[in-house]
Amino acid sequence: MRWRTPLAIMGLVAASVAAAPARAERLIVSVSNHRVTVTPNYSGGELVLFGSVEKDDKTPANRGNYDLVVTVSGPRADMVTRRKERKFGIWINTDSRQFLQVPGYLALFSNRPFEQIASPEVQRRQQLGLNNVLLMQRVGPDFADVVPNDPFRSAFVRLRSEHGLYREATSAVTFLTPTLFRTGIPLPAEVPIGTYNVEIKLFSDGALVTKTDSAFEIVKIGFEQFVATTARQNGLVYGLVTAFMALMTGWMASIVFRKD
Repeated sequence: MRWRTPLAIMGLVAASVAAAPARAERLIVSVSNHRVTVTPNYSGGELVLFGSVEKDDKTPANRGNYDLVVTVSGPRADMVTRRKERKFGIWINTDSRQFLQVPGYLALFSNRPFEQIASPEVQRRQQLGLNNVLLMQRVGPDFADVVPNDPFRSAFVRLRSEHGLYREATSAVTFLTPTLFRTGIPLPAEVPIGTYNVEIKLFSDGALVTKTDSAFEIVKIGFEQFVATTARQNGLVYGLVTAFMALMTGWMASIVFRKD
């Protein structure tokens, strides 16, 4: 193990402090509802995120227009994308790619196109846009993200986007005044259950000025939640009840469709 002297440690701390940008602004944000309940007939909805940019005496006098990027990411899980090919007249799975702990829901919103907000390097570093968001994958024995036009990555993003679970909109954030802003967060009917993180980044002249975050939760209520809770906490009871219901369904079907 390599040890550092206290003087070296102090030098590293001083360097990191010097490298960190002075925050002359801060973001004050909130969402319209921090807890969304999902019932069996839930067909989707929308939350509203609103906030303001607060300046202080350190804010440069010549600082003008701001840009804002909002990233909403839902509960993470491992997912698999499969490639199908037609062989001998039927479609079969020929290859697959596992995505590791990727968001079940991912949305990126801004007030204008990302390429107008920051340089390509800043876009990659700050993960602005679906093409720049890291989606960790298992590639053979390795773990990595790959180029945006990788077939498996493209297919994964496309399929999630078709269900409204992955999206980006570069005109979704509206500045009501030079410092007041709002945006909507659409939630499709297939929205995953869990905790959602909301990260808000403020840019000016192509550089990140400051950032903050918020969160909300999506929960199930009603009979579906009762079934899910029972299956998780009382597996034996859940199994017995399920078996009993299957027997009763079969018995009732035999009576209804019995031939005299």
